[in-house]
Amino acid sequence: MSSGEFLSPLRVEEIDDDHWRLQEALVYRSARLKRTVTVPAGFETDFASVPRLPFVYWLVGGKATKAAVVHDFLYRRSGVSREDADAVFAEAMGASGQSWWRRGAMWAGLRVFGWTAYKPNQDEEPKGETP
Repeated sequence: MSSGEFLSPLRVEEIDDDHWRLQEALVYRSARLKRTVTVPAGFETDFASVPRLPFVYWLVGGKATKAAVVHDFLYRRSGVSREDADAVFAEAMGASGQSWWRRGAMWAGLRVFGWTAYKPNQDEEPKGETP
């Protein structure tokens, strides 16, 4: 199975304790989508919205920041299905070197609870897609 690849580093600035703004575009080549996704500079993220329950956060919190930025972008601006966005998140976690069990746990959490945040095409900014 082919995997995705990050083509740029993640550079962010803190807005507050829970929100971050990209200082430069984050570029990710997705095997699942068969295209490159460019998250533009200025995009705001909360990274992975993991419940702050001690055991859960210890297992998965703060472990997939680059993948979470791509996922946030796909949920809000890309026009891809929720299923594809969640699959790209797992793919991007793999590209970041995360273990299969952590990818599986975080993907499962998205499939159960992600519907609350999914807003395809709600923002009017560019889609951030390149061939």
